[in-house]
Amino acid sequence: MRRIVIVGYPEVELLDVACVADTFDTANRHGANPQYSIEFATLGAQPASSGSGLVLAGQHALERITGPLDTIVVSGGLGHELAAADPVLVAHVRRLARESRRVSSVCSGASVLAAAGLLDGRRCTTHWFVARALQERYPLIEVDAKPLYIKDGNVYTAAGVTSALDLSLAFVEEDNGAGLARSVARSLVTYLQRPGNQAQVSMYVQAPAPENSVVRKLVTHIAAHLDHDLGATALADRAGVSERHLTRLFLDHIGRPPARYVRETRAEAAARLLTSTALPLAAIARRCGFGSAETLRQAFVGQYGIPPSRYRNLT
Repeated sequence: MRRIVIVGYPEVELLDVACVADTFDTANRHGANPQYSIEFATLGAQPASSGSGLVLAGQHALERITGPLDTIVVSGGLGHELAAADPVLVAHVRRLARESRRVSSVCSGASVLAAAGLLDGRRCTTHWFVARALQERYPLIEVDAKPLYIKDGNVYTAAGVTSALDLSLAFVEEDNGAGLARSVARSLVTYLQRPGNQAQVSMYVQAPAPENSVVRKLVTHIAAHLDHDLGATALADRAGVSERHLTRLFLDHIGRPPARYVRETRAEAAARLLTSTALPLAAIARRCGFGSAETLRQAFVGQYGIPPSRYRNLT
């Protein structure tokens, strides 16, 4: 039996808990071997309110759980900062991590792992909304807000909310093989498994448009004209500013230079077309502004870590 302990606290995110619990439960019903036992733990086995107002019963007292464990999963939620500031909760997470084969967090639950020192010297991810604050608060860790999930040794961190499903499916595949993972994904009516390094924020659901009017207009133009000339000179001319000032504006308001932003936006658009159409790579490359299928492939590997053909097969 593989013991999975999901750690909750007041104002936990329901999806962070449900995605993990239901994935492993579905794996059991489809023949996981050995089976998973799923335990939801809070301090004192107290009920855990969620941000939506629904309340989860505390199934187990965190302080009474002992190892060995297969996997500990720290959930995220609006209460993550108070959880990370609770020395008792953090101490028990640190203790159980020593007794677990895998240590993981979902969304802002990375704050608790960081407070426990479990991310020191490691690369990790979290919800894009809290990534900068996490990096500033814990300088010994390397926060990468782009991937859906990251594995660093036996420590796994997942990004926002439904990426808990991607991480849990990855665990099922790691433990049981791709066949069972496919069966679970079909039952849950989801992708087999989005690649862990797929960007968690696409241009279709990203943060609000930049406040700066020049950058905002250029971002809108870029998204609508991916197959046009979007070089620094063309963008600067369109905005009526120098290329140097253009770069400064993008760094200040988007966090990366224009060329990188354009390349990432084109790659994200290509990813969307790869999963929603049967267009050949050459056609996708032209539509998204890449000079050739090979240029698309290079940009895609640089951003997602896998070639576009494999990305299409996975999703």
